[in-house]
Amino acid sequence: MIPIRDTIRAETYPVVNSLIIAINVLVFFIELSQGPRLGAFIKTYGLLPARYSVPQISVLFSTGQQAIAFLTFMFLHGGFLHLLGNMWFLYIFGDNVEDRLGHVRYLIFYLVCGLASGISHLALNWHSQTPTIGASGAIAGVMGAYLILYPKAKVLTLVPIFFFFQFLEIPAFLFLGVWFLFQFLSAAGPSAQMGGIAWWAHIGGFMFGIIFLKLFEMLPTTGTGKKFQGLTRKRSTPRLQVIRPADVGGDPNLYGVVSVSQREALFGVHKLVNIAQGFKKKTFLLTIPPGVSAGSKLRLKGMGREMPEGGRGDLYLKVQITG
Repeated sequence: MIPIRDTIRAETYPVVNSLIIAINVLVFFIELSQGPRLGAFIKTYGLLPARYSVPQISVLFSTGQQAIAFLTFMFLHGGFLHLLGNMWFLYIFGDNVEDRLGHVRYLIFYLVCGLASGISHLALNWHSQTPTIGASGAIAGVMGAYLILYPKAKVLTLVPIFFFFQFLEIPAFLFLGVWFLFQFLSAAGPSAQMGGIAWWAHIGGFMFGIIFLKLFEMLPTTGTGKKFQGLTRKRSTPRLQVIRPADVGGDPNLYGVVSVSQREALFGVHKLVNIAQGFKKKTFLLTIPPGVSAGSKLRLKGMGREMPEGGRGDLYLKVQITG
């Protein structure tokens, strides 16, 4: 299952989440520049359990190198697809958690989730000489927090069904529950040590993400944090909007709501609109004219229900102005 987007709109720009993604990409380019030294680079800055459990290996690293690995391992990746997968999941789920916690608390939350995932892996693979790298554990913590914060959200997901792919809106609790179950079965399976994937780091990050969320929500937001959030508050509505039209009795016309900001209502805007009716979805570009007012209705001819005598009704979108 590949998540495409969620249905929860963040009210602030995810500046910290975007910064974390940018740092991961930058570090990946640093990895590519290492050439033949890459192996030594990974062993130095990745999390290698044997560095802490085998004295003959421990003496090869300084105290600083032993400590910094608990931070640097979560910014390293084993390849482009590893990086892409992690950053995509962080992009999908991280903005909403940052929106809820605030920028500063989210940064600390992300780092401690990554640290907890690394410790989980270390404790269960104490003598392993294979370094673990990647942001997966920290991102799993973000996903655990998302599960608690937005269990009823929908995740637009690309799902393979036999030989075809379908876009389905899956409840967040189901999507994340299936993801967690897959991690657990993989960790408990006979091939858990094969492939170099730190399954227990994922599981640990997810569980600690739920615990840390409860703790972080108890911490007050500082005045500086609130001011920063105010500066990063969004002044526009989502570019892509999912509309689930409703019908009224036997009326062939359908009715829905499209959201715009005050600025968008004043100057006009183009929106990608996804009309969802059961498993059928239609996506098109909607032009909202300048000067539109709240409560105005936009008529989309022929996009309503099919009538018995032939032809189709219309779709009426009521304009909702936010902010």
